[in-house]
Amino acid sequence: MSNFIDSTVDFLINGITGATAWQVFIFTMVVTHITIASVTIFLHRCQAHRALELHAIPSHFFRFWLWLTTGQVTKEWAAVHRKHHAKCETEEDPHSPVTRGIKKVLLEGAELYRTESKNKETIAKYGMGTPDDWIERNLYTRFSWQGVALMLIIDFMLFGVIGVTVWAVQMLWIPITAAGIINGIGHYWGYRNYESNDAATNIVPWGILIGGEELHNNHHTFGTSAKLSSKWYEFDIGWGYIRTLEILHLAKVKKVAPKPKFLKDKSLVDIDTLQAVITNRYDVMAKYAKSLKKEWAEELQELRQKAQLEKGFLKSAKKALQLEPGKLEAMQVQTLRELFDHSAALKTMHDMRLELNAIWERSNATREQLLVQLQDWCTRAEASGIKALQEFSFRLRTYA
Repeated sequence: MSNFIDSTVDFLINGITGATAWQVFIFTMVVTHITIASVTIFLHRCQAHRALELHAIPSHFFRFWLWLTTGQVTKEWAAVHRKHHAKCETEEDPHSPVTRGIKKVLLEGAELYRTESKNKETIAKYGMGTPDDWIERNLYTRFSWQGVALMLIIDFMLFGVIGVTVWAVQMLWIPITAAGIINGIGHYWGYRNYESNDAATNIVPWGILIGGEELHNNHHTFGTSAKLSSKWYEFDIGWGYIRTLEILHLAKVKKVAPKPKFLKDKSLVDIDTLQAVITNRYDVMAKYAKSLKKEWAEELQELRQKAQLEKGFLKSAKKALQLEPGKLEAMQVQTLRELFDHSAALKTMHDMRLELNAIWERSNATREQLLVQLQDWCTRAEASGIKALQEFSFRLRTYA
């Protein structure tokens, strides 16, 4: 009897593994990372954006693992995320910190997701094309909470009482990292490679902890790309997993962000140039922003000395100048007007930025008309006498 009691107590404390604290910690980190990988590869890049196709083996594994560790229904997750992209930063966005506040999204991001997942109109409109086989209907969707309950039993069996804590960490991992950090901080704080039509930011350049989702500005700029890293110094661990699956013939990448190509000796602006500029428009505008920053540095000394503009004004003007013109608030527009009274060069660059941006927004114009506009833009840029603008135009001509 005494031996039975001792063995029972030992089981309750240590589970069947008798793992040390470090072993329990490593196990927790591994399983939560598998969950992150499942979310970013299967739910996000494969199901929501169709950036890749998965073989049945990894696809069924991801579905089963997500059922155990999140209880999320694929159709609901994909629908809510697609609506987020379709209605980004508007009142209809399910979880935008721009409209709902950063505190709300950080602390209640999972609740915002659950609320929207119950919206039948959202599921019907945005949930098309997700798995609808027997196991999805009769297990994963019908008994979504039973998976996480089974995970609790597994964790308890493996590690005893501490297994309940392991399970709690697993259950909180996605609500905190994805629903809170990515949907919250990823639209509030960080750096931007591209002026996408929303507030998305790259939180850090190394996407490891959250599977590459940290590179959120890159993702919102190229929504259907299976690869989230863009610059040479950025790292997307999720892309590493996808490439490994592809090498093993367990995945097929459908789309990645376009990489600009250049012909160094090319000077003629032709139809190919136009097509390349439109295809790589985010790269074009990112480089234009750098040219604008370069001209700002050239003008700054004169603005300080001759125009005698205050430091606070210059700081506000610099920020407004870097923003995409369509995102400027009334106060920022007024700031730029005052700035342009003292700098014709910066006004020219700002105005020509608007013109360049309009080329790929004129959907009613023919290719021939757009080509004439681009050719005229380059001619005027090179005749402007503004070195940064001239250098940018020469580079623009080499897009191929």
